[in-house]
Amino acid sequence: MKHFDYSEPASLDEAVALLRGGPAPASLIAGGTDLMVQMKEHVRQPAQVINIKKIPGMSEFAFTQSHGLLLGALVTTRQVETSPITRKHYASLAKAATDFASIQVRNRATVVGNVCRASPSADTLPPLIADGAVLRIHGGGGQRRVAVQDFCTGPGRTVLAGDEIVTHIEIPAPAPRTGKVYIKHGRRSQMELATVGVAVRVTLGEGGEVADLAIVLAAVAPTPLRATQAEGLLRGQQPTPERLAQTAQAACDEARPIGDVRGSAAYRREMVRVLTQRALVQALQEAQQ
Repeated sequence: MKHFDYSEPASLDEAVALLRGGPAPASLIAGGTDLMVQMKEHVRQPAQVINIKKIPGMSEFAFTQSHGLLLGALVTTRQVETSPITRKHYASLAKAATDFASIQVRNRATVVGNVCRASPSADTLPPLIADGAVLRIHGGGGQRRVAVQDFCTGPGRTVLAGDEIVTHIEIPAPAPRTGKVYIKHGRRSQMELATVGVAVRVTLGEGGEVADLAIVLAAVAPTPLRATQAEGLLRGQQPTPERLAQTAQAACDEARPIGDVRGSAAYRREMVRVLTQRALVQALQEAQQ
């Protein structure tokens, strides 16, 4: 492993100053489950590593019905997986956390870290996008907020500037009569990247129509893909079996997968159709309860 400077800032401003004035390239570390492996394998060779664990407020995990859920940058996937709050109000995110890697990794890996990794197959990104989550970002230019849907610009690439840090994730509280589902398909559900992932959020109106809908696909495009055309076919309509099938086919048509060792492009596209229809049915059942 190449020599690097190591710092433990006590505040966000101190961390930003290190990013701006320290040796480059720099890497932030929270859980470290990606960074340490990549450093050992010489995939990444940062000149400095900045540990954010001593910065106050980064472990915040709070929910209110008015403001929704707030997750700090140090909240682990295991916390999200086991929390009664997330299991009740954010079932798709809790399921994504359960399907994420091994339990040893889930006890260290952070949700924010998984988001910032910006992998097209990331488990937490589809449900966060479906839920309308927003990131709080702190940098040399002050603070800003970016929707998770707009955060990833390509595989491993984000809108973050070199001196910016994601500090929290804000997730709105779910509306009444809302169902949320995340389905991950792969050679195995854990300790494996998704071949295809589908997150669905459905909110029903008073007449049983689909009042609001989000369909987000993973591992079928350079970034997680919001299937907006498919959503438009079902939004405002009664969720009949025929419309669900049409919506699933539209999501399949919107997917832009590539072929690799985990599956061909044609296989991935067909699995989008199958899993989207399955997720819609399950989300509707939950919304009706």
